[in-house]
Amino acid sequence: MSAGPTERSAVPSYIADGPEIYRRSFAIIRAEADLAHLPEDAHDVVIRMIHSCGMVDLAADTEVSPGAVAAAQGALKAGAPVLCDAMMVASGITQRFLPAGNEVVCTLNAPEVPARAAAMGTTRSAAALELWRPLLDGAVVAIGNAPTALFRLLEMIEEGAPRPAVVLGLPVGFVGAMESKAALVGHPASLEHVVVHGRRGGSAMTVGAVNALALGCTP
Repeated sequence: MSAGPTERSAVPSYIADGPEIYRRSFAIIRAEADLAHLPEDAHDVVIRMIHSCGMVDLAADTEVSPGAVAAAQGALKAGAPVLCDAMMVASGITQRFLPAGNEVVCTLNAPEVPARAAAMGTTRSAAALELWRPLLDGAVVAIGNAPTALFRLLEMIEEGAPRPAVVLGLPVGFVGAMESKAALVGHPASLEHVVVHGRRGGSAMTVGAVNALALGCTP
């Protein structure tokens, strides 16, 4: 449905039907984005990520390990928590999409985190991951903000922390973002992963990936 302007309005007519906007948006992305290098089961995930930022060239920088989507969806169906580095990520996840009432966890604002960060000599984002240890085994990790959180996760794995089912490593920025994602992809632990190489990433993109994975759990 298109909305018509009034006679004196400077606003052009526009599509006002929500489902039609989504349908056309996803059709445009499928037509314009080159997804050929990605696993077929990751296409809907990457389309949602592109939809969150409006950049179809994002696909070229996106890498998805072959088992990432199956691992993530299997974990979600089994009730695994979604561990988020930022409240913007946690807040954006659509709870009704989650197939098993999965807990969405962000420990960044836990009262003990500032003191822990000072003692560790690191950021609050990295220190907050210490509270993930009891939840990490088989979890879906969604890092969409802080490169230091992704670096710390890899350090924790090296220290013997439980392995998550999948890591959405999508931190954004100019310092450490590119390097942290490269470290995830190349890490000898061979974690299932979704990354966008380079500086791009962010909460909206990460939320898009989680929501697409959750929607894919529905038959």
